[in-house]
Amino acid sequence: MNKQAKIWIEAMRLRTLPVSLSGVLMAIGIAQWQNHFRWIPAILCIVFALLAQIVSNFANEYYDYKRGADKKGRVGPRRGVTEGDISPKTLRNVTYITLAVACLVGCGLIPYGGWQMIPVGLAIAIFALAYSAGPYPLSYHGLGELTVFIFYGLVPVIFSYYVIAGRMDALAFLGGITIGFMGVNVLLVNNYRDMEDDIEAGKRTAVVIFGRQLAGAAYLFNGYMAIAMLSPLWLMIYLNGDLSKWIYIVPLLYLVMHTVTWVKLTHRTGAALNPLLGATARNMLLFTILMLIAFVI
Repeated sequence: MNKQAKIWIEAMRLRTLPVSLSGVLMAIGIAQWQNHFRWIPAILCIVFALLAQIVSNFANEYYDYKRGADKKGRVGPRRGVTEGDISPKTLRNVTYITLAVACLVGCGLIPYGGWQMIPVGLAIAIFALAYSAGPYPLSYHGLGELTVFIFYGLVPVIFSYYVIAGRMDALAFLGGITIGFMGVNVLLVNNYRDMEDDIEAGKRTAVVIFGRQLAGAAYLFNGYMAIAMLSPLWLMIYLNGDLSKWIYIVPLLYLVMHTVTWVKLTHRTGAALNPLLGATARNMLLFTILMLIAFVI
């Protein structure tokens, strides 16, 4: 792989992409289980979700650079624009080109979800940028976790299910909450690691506001709440046998991995926290892939 390609892949922050992918996979699994699955909108949802997150990652890097929140030699992964590998103008242009492509893909969902998908798509586009940009960047005012919960949890699961199945469903809503809690944990790890840098930059994340001890407790709580939110599904399977009982291995496996990751989180500092971002996203993605398999078979 040449150096320039590697730089852009790093800017995409591939380790975070399971956050957006997991929501769509959860929706696909539920739709398939309920015999309402449609391939074309499912594929469009996956592409749109990934592009929207890449836009957000690009915008986060560009606007953090503009605000001086990122600096050379940072504890977290290398930032191409901060290190001089990508010009700020190029990153800005690529961000908005990628946003335009995401919007075009999103327009392909209108035949399946109706014209009401336009305001949903616009909200996703606005918040993908508003996370780091604008006069009141959400990530600088302790609202990053809430934004992730809504736009990487509730929105992708509920509306992906809607365009794939052509209907709404309470289980998709609960699945959205589950994915939301898991997605918030990915951001918590990131902000947990960057707390000192964020304080210096005037970036008031939830970790800066409440401290690492409470952030660590929230991380553990979120994982267990994510599984608890699907209690109606676990009970339904137990009472009706709608799915094989082996599905109970999935939440148990997730909770074990989640707890192990939490222990590491609370016993590491600095660059040693970097692998835990990927581990948290991995836990989330593995959970949704295994749930998808269970729903399908």
